[in-house]
This record gives sequence, C-alpha cells and structure tokens, in this order.
Amino acid sequence: MKTTEAVAELEISRPVSAPAPSLIAQVWTIAGKDLRSEFRTKEALNASIAFSVVILVLFSFAFDPTSDQLQEFSGGLLWLVFSFAGTLVLNRSFSRETQNDCLDGLLASPMPASALFLGKSLANYVLLMMIEIVSLPVFGLFYNIRWARQLPMLAAVLLLGTWALTVIGTFFSALTVNLRIRELMLPMLVYPLMIPALMAAMTLTTVLLGGVPITASDMIWIKMLVAFDVVFTTLSVFLIDTVLLG
Repeated sequence: MKTTEAVAELEISRPVSAPAPSLIAQVWTIAGKDLRSEFRTKEALNASIAFSVVILVLFSFAFDPTSDQLQEFSGGLLWLVFSFAGTLVLNRSFSRETQNDCLDGLLASPMPASALFLGKSLANYVLLMMIEIVSLPVFGLFYNIRWARQLPMLAAVLLLGTWALTVIGTFFSALTVNLRIRELMLPMLVYPLMIPALMAAMTLTTVLLGGVPITASDMIWIKMLVAFDVVFTTLSVFLIDTVLLG
C-alpha cells in the first residue's frame, strides 16, 4: 500500500514536459523575430524603399508621363522596380543569421527547417508589401496613373506576384547564404525562374492600371500565378532541408 502511494506521489511530483509548439507557432516566432530585427535597424527596408522611389522618379524624367505608350509598359516598369528593390530585402534573409553562428543555432533547435523557411518567407512578404504600398502612390503621382480604379483586383495580383517573388527569393537566399558573392548570385538565380510569374503579373497589372477589368481571356494569367505559387512553395518546403542541412 505504501509502495503504491509512493509511486503515485512520484508520478504527481514528476515535472510534465511542455507540449511542443505547433508549426504555425514556430513560423510566427521566426517571422516576428525577423521583423523586429529589421524594424530595429531598417537597413534593408529603407534601402529598398529609397531605391524604388529613386528609380520611379528617374524614369518619370526619361519618359513622358502623359504619353499613351506609358499605359503599355506601366505594369512592366512597376514590377521591375518591385523585383529589383525586393532583392535588397531577400538577400539579407539568411545572411543576417551568419553572425555569431545564429543559423547553426536555429538549425540545431527542434524546429524543422520548413518552419524556419516559412517564417522567413512570411517576414520577407510583409517587408515587400510595405515597399509596394509606398511605391504605388509615387508611381501614380509621377506617371499620372490612377492605380486605385481597379484596386481589389490589383491588390490580388500584387499579393500573388509578391508571394512568388518572396518564396523564390527566400529559397535561393538560403542556397547562397555561404557564398562570398551571394549579392551577385541571388539575382542571377531568382530572375530566370521568376519569368513566368513576372510575365503574368506584368500583363495583369498593365491591364488593371489602364482601368480595364480582368476578362475571361486574362484568367489564364491568374491561374499561372496561383499555380506558380503553389508549385514553388511546395518544392521549397520539401527541399529546404537539403539546402540548409545538406
């Protein structure tokens, strides 16, 4: 009887291990860490916003903002600015973890590599959207384009296209983190793979900036963006273990 009571007391006094955090909680933890780190210094964010604004202002002097031809390449110009400015943010995604062996510490933790990748992708996604939110009013002001006429659909295209850029850029940021010339290699790897998504985003954005709603013939581009996001997000999640852990 005493033995049974002793065993019961031992079971009660034994510390209960805390449940492991879910994948979503781990993703939010990594995203929050990266966002706090970036907002503390604002190095990449300020550089990207300044770059996009300067490029838009310079191109406004090179082209006549009132020209009808501007409507034909407005979407292309906007997405080129987004993609070039975005690489300044994406390049720092994993490189900031190289100091003091922080990346090794993250990889040694019980957290799966997929949570690390998705968390950093989410943080990069927020930063890229902030760049676009600042750039759109500047674009409308200097190019005399009423970009808010088809705002709900334009927002959907921006969300889909930005995620495509984010997931590809974050994946190759992890791939090139240990290279000395990662600032050069990242754009060389990202832009060729981004061609289908950029084509779709540029085409749709040009149509919407002209004040024309999306028609049935344009839905193929929406489907391409959705398929691109799904396929490359899935591939990145499955391959990130090999990229980071070898």
